[in-house]
Amino acid sequence: MENRIKALREGLALSQGELARTCGVSRQTINAIENNKYDPTLALAFRLAQVLGTTVDQLFTPN
Repeated sequence: MENRIKALREGLALSQGELARTCGVSRQTINAIENNKYDPTLALAFRLAQVLGTTVDQLFTPN
């Protein structure tokens, strides 16, 4: 699954650490998701979408 997290995060001038704190996860979790090494839970996906100002459908796309 591909995602647009890094592009949206950088567009909002957020660091991985800042996004992680806002979402209640570690920076390593955000890094793993951005690098397609970890699929977030549904709850985390919705939180990421909310913080990044988008929808889950727009945040993630199937390969």
